[in-house]
Amino acid sequence: MDNRSTHRIRAGWLIDGSGGPILKDRVISVESGMISDISTASEVRPGSGPVTDLSRCVILPVLVDSHVHLCMSGSVDPILRSGQLRAGYDALAPVIAEHLRHHFSHGVLAVRDGGDRLGSVLRYLQERQGRSENPVIVKSPGSAFHQDGRYGSLIGAPPRPGESLLQAWHTRPNRTDLVKIVNSGLNSMTRFGAQSPPQFTGSELGELVAEAKRCGCRVMVHANGRLPVQEAVQAGCDSIEHGFFMDRDTLDMMAEAGIFWVPTVYTMKAYAQHAGVCSAEIDPKVAEKNLQSQLQQLAYARDRGVEVALGTDSGSIGVLHGESMVEEMKLFMQAGYSLSEVIRCASEQGARLLGLQELGAIGVGKPAHFLVARGTPAQLPRKLSYLEAIYLNGLPSPLYRRDPDYTTLRAYEGVDFGGKVRY
Repeated sequence: MDNRSTHRIRAGWLIDGSGGPILKDRVISVESGMISDISTASEVRPGSGPVTDLSRCVILPVLVDSHVHLCMSGSVDPILRSGQLRAGYDALAPVIAEHLRHHFSHGVLAVRDGGDRLGSVLRYLQERQGRSENPVIVKSPGSAFHQDGRYGSLIGAPPRPGESLLQAWHTRPNRTDLVKIVNSGLNSMTRFGAQSPPQFTGSELGELVAEAKRCGCRVMVHANGRLPVQEAVQAGCDSIEHGFFMDRDTLDMMAEAGIFWVPTVYTMKAYAQHAGVCSAEIDPKVAEKNLQSQLQQLAYARDRGVEVALGTDSGSIGVLHGESMVEEMKLFMQAGYSLSEVIRCASEQGARLLGLQELGAIGVGKPAHFLVARGTPAQLPRKLSYLEAIYLNGLPSPLYRRDPDYTTLRAYEGVDFGGKVRY
């Protein structure tokens, strides 16, 4: 079918990504790859054009994972993880490609990378600019900024001696429209609720955020604990990453300021599940308590209207690229989000955070990009791991293939991209 022609697609159920009610028995009209109309099936006149019958399926927006680490595999094998963290670009490039294929196979069409020490993801994107190997959009800061001697060496670098945070940003080569700042440590896996002090002063953060925004850049801040998060919020950052142990007053500040939160809840569940395999330094009881605390914060954020975008932190221990979206969605629902609200956090909200006008909610005037899941809404989000099809510009993408054992992808020329990464 020519994507310049007009055709119609009948959906058994439509989750449009707005967070509103699930719509039943809808017909999406597509013209030249764009959505020209959405009607109820009873409103469509017989003989008004070809119709693709997906009446036994759910149609929903393509997904956005707002926090990933493409250089890390999610492996629980300490030897493999250590090797990946020390690897050079030549070894990491195929890892990045494989992870992007996993995202695509689960309907994730855009990701925001959290940075790596060598800027390998940014180099990968620059070297493959203009190629059509994979349609996943990637936003990356290159590498993050952290304070010398503090957490962050795996994902970035500190300013040079005598250099301010703002000066470090100005002198960094290959700047992008995304800035990543690390303003706290990691969560303790042995002491529940332990908080680390901020890495930078409020004035340092404020200077960089103001200049970045003047240049049209967005700023994501890794921050856990009340003070590191509040500093970043007061500085006017675009998003708080992780945000464990913020407290309700801080969430109220975020709601008032309209600052996004990417809570990465599933990381703690994965730590609890794999504690005995990946590290003796992880207390599964502490990880479980961290998880419950984050779920309570997420429930409060929903009630207070905090802007929340779904991000998995895939590449973290036990958090696999692509399929961890399903696990993160389940936890959002456990915190009180409806299925429609979760899909909004994983599509429209993520697209807004990343500044992607072409993605987000399904609506008239938008590109006809969407996912097809066979079954009913009650079978979501589980069915996202077994998609029926991925539509791009109104047509099933030839890059997506599904077999009974494992989702594999093939390029247009038929080269097999199948095969599993060692997890």
